[in-house]
Amino acid sequence: MTDIAAATQTALTRIITERQTKGRVPGLVGAVARGGKLAWSDGVGSASLDAPGVAPTADTQYLIASHSKTFTAVTVMALRDEGKLSLDDTVEKFVPESKHAGVTVRQMLSHVSGMQREPVGDVWDVMAFPDRAELISGWNEAERIGKPHHRFHYSNLVYSVLGEIIARLDGKSWYESISARILRPLEMNRTTVGLDGGPAASGYYVPPFSDVPVPEPLLSLGAMDACGGLASTAADLAKWTAFLADPTDEILSKDTVEEMCQPQIMADLDRWQLGFGLGFMLLRIGERVFIGHTGGMPGHITGTFLHRPSGTAGIALMNTTAAPSPAALAADLAIKVLDDDPVLPEPWTPGTTVPPELAGVLGTWFTEGQPFVFSVREGHLEAKSPAAADYTAPAVFEQISTDVYRTVSGRETGELLRITRDADGVPTKLNWATYLCTREPLAFGQHL
Repeated sequence: MTDIAAATQTALTRIITERQTKGRVPGLVGAVARGGKLAWSDGVGSASLDAPGVAPTADTQYLIASHSKTFTAVTVMALRDEGKLSLDDTVEKFVPESKHAGVTVRQMLSHVSGMQREPVGDVWDVMAFPDRAELISGWNEAERIGKPHHRFHYSNLVYSVLGEIIARLDGKSWYESISARILRPLEMNRTTVGLDGGPAASGYYVPPFSDVPVPEPLLSLGAMDACGGLASTAADLAKWTAFLADPTDEILSKDTVEEMCQPQIMADLDRWQLGFGLGFMLLRIGERVFIGHTGGMPGHITGTFLHRPSGTAGIALMNTTAAPSPAALAADLAIKVLDDDPVLPEPWTPGTTVPPELAGVLGTWFTEGQPFVFSVREGHLEAKSPAAADYTAPAVFEQISTDVYRTVSGRETGELLRITRDADGVPTKLNWATYLCTREPLAFGQHL
């Protein structure tokens, strides 16, 4: 199953064992995915106290709760790409009976709508959850407690309504939609609404003043499934992270997944370690940013976080209500592998040709007083400052017409690069995002 070194595997098992012990978790599964597959997993404790000592595995199902939001978000973005909605569309376009005007899809995906957190009716107190009709009537009764885009405010209510929008646009239930669009294509066969009857962890609450766990109820969320109704396994979540690391157009394009990972709002205003994209938590630890989500249901606390550049993900599944931070545990597992057992880089291979139209462009150009080195790699024009950090990707260009290129990634993405030549065809200047680039360092206006 794994190409992770034995010493690293031992260290990973130590991490989950220490976290299980300190957190008094009845049964904990830790896993690492990389290279498009489950690379390591282990379990500690008991999946069920009815069978003490039988540890959970990567095939043990847990309630993954708010992980469900990431599936909802990907489906919304697929509908956007199909032209069925715009991120700036408002709820009333799809739910005409909505009485909250101006709440946009973009605001909903990134938790900046200002809508209250939960459906009306104290659902987590009475343990009764709305059906689809009750969800919309409750939406109309709910408060918009904040100004849009003013601050991050997490909302299960909002994601439940996104599930209703999906159902109306796809003409089927939310779960039928994500099953057809995501789960079946990725062969995530044990990702279901609620537990599927296979090997599963029982949920518990471990009281602070005793070591006797109390069984938690198994809830049905009704119309709130889109915000938190799913159950899954570490093996299935590894498939999900493999897709997010290397998307397939069958489900969602690479560009759209990248769009979802761009920060929309900062959730952690004290340390700037947690932001939100379009459906994904953006967790910064040290110099790395992980995307993913956590989940919490009675008796089940879970987290999955992916370092997209390396395709390395950590997964943490725990069957207790009061658990150690699932985000920290999942990220710690991924970081251990990234630090101690990184994947070898791809060997450098020589190129074969330099496009003749680029031959005179290569080398150092100066803009705003600073040098940039233009080079060809694998047939594409690139540019990078010699002062840029090693981890900074170069700007990459694609030709769109004679002597006109579009920046497709890196610095100034989207902007044009124009080449000006003399009568002999020798490049005399470049204009990149309109800024002048010359062979010699010049002050602004000195060329005039």
